[in-house]
Amino acid sequence: MNNEEQRYYTVTQYNQAIKNFLDSKVECQYVHIQGEISNFKGHSRGHLYFTLKDEESRMNAVMFQTAAQKLDFEPKDGDEVQVDGRISVYVPNGGYQVYIEKMKLAGNGDLLRKFEELKKKLEDEGLFDESHKKPIPRFPKKIGIITAPTGAAIRDILSTIKRRYPLCETILFPSLVQGDEAKFDIVRNIERAQDYDLDVIICGRGGGSIEDLWAFNEEIVARAIYNSNIPIISGVGHEPDRTIADYVADLRAPTPTGAAEMCVPNLPDLLHLIDQYTIRTNENIKGIINFYQKKLDILKNTYVLRNPLALYEVKEQKLDTLIDRSNSIITSMLNDYTVRLNNIKSSYVLKNPLATYEVKREKVNSYVEILNKIIKGNLDNYNYKYSMMINKLELLNPLNILNKGYSLVTVNDNVVKSAKDLKVNDSINIRLHEGNVEAIVKEIK
Repeated sequence: MNNEEQRYYTVTQYNQAIKNFLDSKVECQYVHIQGEISNFKGHSRGHLYFTLKDEESRMNAVMFQTAAQKLDFEPKDGDEVQVDGRISVYVPNGGYQVYIEKMKLAGNGDLLRKFEELKKKLEDEGLFDESHKKPIPRFPKKIGIITAPTGAAIRDILSTIKRRYPLCETILFPSLVQGDEAKFDIVRNIERAQDYDLDVIICGRGGGSIEDLWAFNEEIVARAIYNSNIPIISGVGHEPDRTIADYVADLRAPTPTGAAEMCVPNLPDLLHLIDQYTIRTNENIKGIINFYQKKLDILKNTYVLRNPLALYEVKEQKLDTLIDRSNSIITSMLNDYTVRLNNIKSSYVLKNPLATYEVKREKVNSYVEILNKIIKGNLDNYNYKYSMMINKLELLNPLNILNKGYSLVTVNDNVVKSAKDLKVNDSINIRLHEGNVEAIVKEIK
């Protein structure tokens, strides 16, 4: 090979050389890239192939099955992701690509996914059901507040309660509301508050990003709110913000200030309401007094009260009328019973008591004669029918033919109808009109 030919290398050699170069660079072995997934394809063996792109460029990416099975989400086109891996060349096509070892959703995407997953899980378990929510007392005497001890949230809550309803007592449970330890601190304070004889608890904080509010999206905080024996009002962030704590709490307020307003009545409104009730009560009492005063005046002017004896006189007259009617009825009844008694005393039966007996006895004797005739007639009829049946049976009796000199021959209790039924020396029975004869067959013809 001449010198000119030695200056040329194969495509594979150059691709391999570039791969070796990239693999030797530390900068290419530990890369961290953010981009949008496009052209996503999941292989049947579990490998993932896709393109990472931004507004101006794109890069091929591959994530092998061993790394892909550790993902806690399902990648798809359009997802903004952050990946950790290495840059190398795929020699067969000469294309360089990122080999991904770790991948997560970028920005708020991962947090939003976790939020939706936990929300669905707790909703399926029934932690958001209205049937589990405890009523908020209308006039609380003691309120617990779980929030940061400094900041606008606690100031707004306390000032709102003091302005609206200074009669109640407030107890602050200072708590972390942001950071990795905040969820544990919130749970501890909810559990502590159970021992303070509280009527209601306000739990919340001021506004912030989804990362700032994330402590109120933790599962242990949601379960602590659900398990609280004291009703809890959540007031987290601003109006658009929604946390898991809002869904599981007994009442959700758009802001900490809103939570305070929902927790207590407004004292000036109560005083005004009491004044209105007082006016209405006095008017009702006056109306009732006037109503009964008119009724009393009507009663005082009635004829009975002005002439009380008149009522007595009317009753006396009615009594006389009733006595006269009673006497008349009694007299009429006595006369009627007297007539009936005289009729009974003069009746034929009482004067001749045996006459009834004689009449009954004659009827009985007549019935006896009729019954005897009926019985005799029935007996004669039955005797006649009996004789007729005997005669018919005698005519049908096959043994009657024996009276004419015939006999009945049997062998082994079977009637002999033919000489073929017998054998020599058979023992036969001959039944005559009177008696039986045992014989031995000597000859058969």
